[in-house]
Amino acid sequence: MRAWLHHHLLSAALAWRRLAAAPINSLLSLLAIGIALALPAGGQMILAGARQLAAGTATTPQITVFMHIASDQAASGEIRARLEKHGGVRQARFLAREETLARMKAGPGLREVIEALAANPFPDAFVVTVRDETPDAMERMAVELRKWPGVEHVQLDSAWVRRLDSLLRLGRTVLLLLAALLGGGLVAITFSIIRMQVLTQRAEIEVSRLLGATEAFIRRPFLYHGFLLGLGGGAIAWMLVAGAATWLRAPMAELASLYDLTLALAPLGAADSALLLVCAAGLGWLGALFSLRQSLGQA
Repeated sequence: MRAWLHHHLLSAALAWRRLAAAPINSLLSLLAIGIALALPAGGQMILAGARQLAAGTATTPQITVFMHIASDQAASGEIRARLEKHGGVRQARFLAREETLARMKAGPGLREVIEALAANPFPDAFVVTVRDETPDAMERMAVELRKWPGVEHVQLDSAWVRRLDSLLRLGRTVLLLLAALLGGGLVAITFSIIRMQVLTQRAEIEVSRLLGATEAFIRRPFLYHGFLLGLGGGAIAWMLVAGAATWLRAPMAELASLYDLTLALAPLGAADSALLLVCAAGLGWLGALFSLRQSLGQA
């Protein structure tokens, strides 16, 4: 067991020396891998910012219940009581028609128009906050409220929820597709690099075989080479994304403030950073493995 661990350490050290022996080529390879990985990693950062923006914008989705214009206070009181007892309702805020009229009169350009009317055109209303804010649940609640006596119209404020949810799901799908394509590119880059390493060291491999070295013994340094390439490329991708987040943070915050929004780009979190490095190292190892399966038979 100790000999096995010792050889793994020697193989990793040998792979590191091979990288250091050609610093320019190694740096260019790491940059190519890092830039490829930075695209899906940056997409994940932007998607996380979009989820944060979606959580902090707004307002909780609500349902507005409008009473018949001719409904009296008794009818509104009955609806209020039913809403307060409903298990799916978190809060119901009553908007008296007089309150709505006063607020509309305070708006610019509406006072003269409203005062010209013979009677108050606004009905009593309730702004309902539900416990289950999923679009389907809100739609079911709206259908139920439309059947209540005295209710004229129910306005469902969940269209934006559906649109936002669709956009986020589309973003996740595009991000996964991009990650898969660029992950394949990382495997191809590592495949080519390890193939060149095998061809360059063909004589050393033949001597090792003559001395009785096993295939696993021969493969191990090359696998560590691919692993280190992937890991180094992942680290460069993380630094690129962190630099982009730092550089864009102030402009994005300024733009968001113009729309009264809160948006703060942040580098990848601990879980996303670990996932990036693990996937990068794993893809590098996988590319080396594919290359060795083809190249060692020709060495």
